[in-house]
Amino acid sequence: MKQLNTYTYEIKKSKFIAYLYEVKTKEEALIALETLKKEHKKARHIPYAYKIDNLVRKSDDKEPSGTAGNPIYNLIEKENLNHICIAVVRYFGGIKLGAGGLLRAYANASKNVIRKEDE
Repeated sequence: MKQLNTYTYEIKKSKFIAYLYEVKTKEEALIALETLKKEHKKARHIPYAYKIDNLVRKSDDKEPSGTAGNPIYNLIEKENLNHICIAVVRYFGGIKLGAGGLLRAYANASKNVIRKEDE
């Protein structure tokens, strides 16, 4: 497991910190997620998506269904990435973003953590 990049996005006092990992196995992806949970104990949610060949997993981590894991995974597919895990740590700022706002925030953080790698 190798951390490739991070990107922080803030909107309406909520903070979204995206992490991009290169992972070779499901176990490496799970270790990356466990590490984030330990590092960010006060985070409200840590949704993620990963793709390792034909193995795909995604989670909204208690966010409204389809607002977090799907937009993260869709970017992995769109960018044709493999052996990749993207997790986005969310610190809730007290202002609800709504389903559309959440979806855009997770997509934005994920898109930028991928793009930053290309620079």
